[in-house]
Amino acid sequence: MDKIKLVTDGSCDLSEEVIKKFDITVVPLGVSFGEEHYTAGVDLDNKEFYAKMKESKELPKTFCPSPERFSKEFECEEDKIIVLTLSSKLSGTYNSAVLARDLYLSENDQKDIRIIDSETGCIGAELLLIKASKMIEEGKDIDEIVETIEGLRQKIWFYGTLETLENAIKGGRINPLAGKIIGALNFKAIVQITEGLVKPIDKARGESNSIKKVANYITSNVEDTKGKILCLVHANCPEKADKLLSIIEKTHKFDEIYISEVGPVMGTYTSEGAVLAAVL
Repeated sequence: MDKIKLVTDGSCDLSEEVIKKFDITVVPLGVSFGEEHYTAGVDLDNKEFYAKMKESKELPKTFCPSPERFSKEFECEEDKIIVLTLSSKLSGTYNSAVLARDLYLSENDQKDIRIIDSETGCIGAELLLIKASKMIEEGKDIDEIVETIEGLRQKIWFYGTLETLENAIKGGRINPLAGKIIGALNFKAIVQITEGLVKPIDKARGESNSIKKVANYITSNVEDTKGKILCLVHANCPEKADKLLSIIEKTHKFDEIYISEVGPVMGTYTSEGAVLAAVL
């Protein structure tokens, strides 16, 4: 059985539980407040980040890992490596990982390194990573794993609600016109992460209604939960994630449920108060 190393980037916001349980290596990203530079999850934790963002007048800047940083993970005992990144339409991590692979293999051609663009956001990528890890554990070969994961990318149901669209608009993650219309009406935006992009698809007045709408989008699209995994992520608002989960669980029971927190990189664009749900 081939031993395969599974690598991702820090913007996928995996919990420590998932990292340890599924043996995933995480390459961290950077975030800056003016002249202050940090490595997310290393010298800046989530609580510190949200506190700093509240005080900052400008949007923090995020930085994807350098090719050299990815290359360090290729110096390992495994001859086969899968790197799965956040959507290339949301982050430069995919391109950085591809460049790292090409540079590494130009001098070390004995390894088999595959780079997969998840074409989705944080917990969408998490679902794909969990699936890939399980296939590695089952002894599947790297070709079958990559083919399967690439085929699953468009089968993820991924919805969420954002407290504000201001940061997403400033960061170029959401169409400015659509975002400003929703914001001007004082609605909470309901978003779908699909085709590698964040798209506003609905709106709701008030926190409670927005959470109910996200739950409804999930439950109305997912009929059979057998073998399905539910992932939730929140931006420094665990009570919202708990509320969303309680509504979903009234009608749907999932085999596995994982809850994590939006970290500094994705949190820059979601803003504090966001809650997202994805199913595969």
